[in-house]
Amino acid sequence: MLTAAVSAALVGALVSTPAADAAPALRVTTVADGLSIPWGVVVAPDGTVLTGERAGRFVAVRPGGQRVNVRADLSRIFAQGESGLMGLAIDPRFEQTRRVYSCQAEATVPGAPGVPGSLSNLPIEFPQTGQTIQVVSWRVGADWTQMARERTVLSGIPVNSSGRHGGCGLAATGDSLWVGTGDNATPWIPQSRTSLGGKVLHIKLDGTPAPGNPNPRSPIYSLGHRNVQGVAVQPGTGRVYAIEQGTSRDDELNRIVAGGNYGYKPDRTPIIYDESVPMTDPVRVPGAIGPVWSSGDETIALPGIAFVPETGWGAYNGGVVLTALKGKRLVFLKLSDDSRRVVSQAEALTNAHGRLRGVAVAPDGSLVLTTSDGEGSDRILRVRWNG
Repeated sequence: MLTAAVSAALVGALVSTPAADAAPALRVTTVADGLSIPWGVVVAPDGTVLTGERAGRFVAVRPGGQRVNVRADLSRIFAQGESGLMGLAIDPRFEQTRRVYSCQAEATVPGAPGVPGSLSNLPIEFPQTGQTIQVVSWRVGADWTQMARERTVLSGIPVNSSGRHGGCGLAATGDSLWVGTGDNATPWIPQSRTSLGGKVLHIKLDGTPAPGNPNPRSPIYSLGHRNVQGVAVQPGTGRVYAIEQGTSRDDELNRIVAGGNYGYKPDRTPIIYDESVPMTDPVRVPGAIGPVWSSGDETIALPGIAFVPETGWGAYNGGVVLTALKGKRLVFLKLSDDSRRVVSQAEALTNAHGRLRGVAVAPDGSLVLTTSDGEGSDRILRVRWNG
């Protein structure tokens, strides 16, 4: 049997990473400051920016710069470790529906205890103490001062008392939602065909499985993932991409296909969550699909992904932009016509604005980012191409 190192090399050989281009010139302005770990971010057709802090608060910034602390019932948020109020998606028909979707960890038992942060990285399966991750739909008031919870669209996405690897990325199309989930740092979850963890899910707006899923009774679209915090649908093609954070290396950009297994299988050692395995293991997971792009020898911790507009972004028109937490940068990738490989890449804002998390495209073509350094130091940033 091939070693893990050789397995990783086989997959790596399939990913031809081009040399980085010169850093593009970007212009950055601050939209809002004084935030604490804002996670997802969306922009409404009128230019209003909405973000959600992990601990449980929605904040909107109107086009004129007015900041609004939006009233919403977030009393059940389970903010522990890497879980809380996480990904956001805006309904493509927002002007008619006033609807926003969130992915959030919630306590199902009052006062559900969590594991202290000092212990949460132990390679063991932590107990479930009464929490779950849910996709929720919200109706936004006309003046953005309040959001009314409409319904739970999807429940049963696992999260345990550590809150580790909760995911949770969202993307909305006209008639469905794509949901990226984390594996809870639990050995058996990524390869399980029954657990919703470590997956990309595809559901209709009413929460039922979307047409085209491998099992028509299940929301599972792909499996074998570690921690998917970002999902995006390529305009014009409908191709779906997800980013997931690597172990000590190999953050991945994956093109998601129905029934695809992306090869993460951290159960080599009994009971232990074994992160020494490759992110994509073609030996222990025959047929595993390798990434379109990988960070290589060192993880930079990717949480955010968006497709930039077709104009106004120079050489990266229509390309992909990724945010990095550990790497504290933006990564721009230009994909081939078949979108299965990267033909050019560039990095920008390296170490300039701290840890970068959420990303969305505004109606004017600019990017809106959230930072993630905590303790009230975080900001919403607007980024424009200035090259």
